[in-house]
Amino acid sequence: MKNSMLLLALLFVSSFGFSQKSAAKIETVVIMTSAECGECKERIEGALNYTKGVKFAELDVPSRKLTVKFKNDVISLEEIKKQLSLLGYNADEVKADPVAYEKLPACCKAGGMEHGGH
Repeated sequence: MKNSMLLLALLFVSSFGFSQKSAAKIETVVIMTSAECGECKERIEGALNYTKGVKFAELDVPSRKLTVKFKNDVISLEEIKKQLSLLGYNADEVKADPVAYEKLPACCKAGGMEHGGH
């Protein structure tokens, strides 16, 4: 009985360790956006930092580069880019949703039509 309990405990510990190894990893990516100003920064970071699976999002306004850390088993890079598009911003090759872009404040559209994906 003692041996079977020990064997059972060993199986449990080894299976727990295996399931932890197969868990998804946190990925870090840098996305080029069409963000223009501090309002863009607040809007983008505010939306992404409260998105399930996103651990961290920070926009460097001068370079327009958005750094995102996310759990790739909860959200994909494509979903993050789509969310940025729906906020009105380009995200790498994904163009801004035209309707969302038109709703942005004027300061967020300072670069003109090429930033909105039109």
